[in-house]
Amino acid sequence: MLERPDAVLAAIPLLALSGLALRTVIAATGIGTGLLAAPLAPAGYLAALVFVFRELLTGPIAERADEESA
Repeated sequence: MLERPDAVLAAIPLLALSGLALRTVIAATGIGTGLLAAPLAPAGYLAALVFVFRELLTGPIAERADEESA
């Protein structure tokens, strides 16, 4: 059975590669659209980073730390 930690660990590389995959798909459709897709490559890495920080700040780890400090 897939549990939350497994899903989180699987989502991080998928998010990181999503920007590159989207950029490749857009660039493959035409020459002029390659310029529009340029900022999408770092967007996947940024989305993965935001996801990691969100999990650290609001996920189960943060809830456990909050319960222990109270």
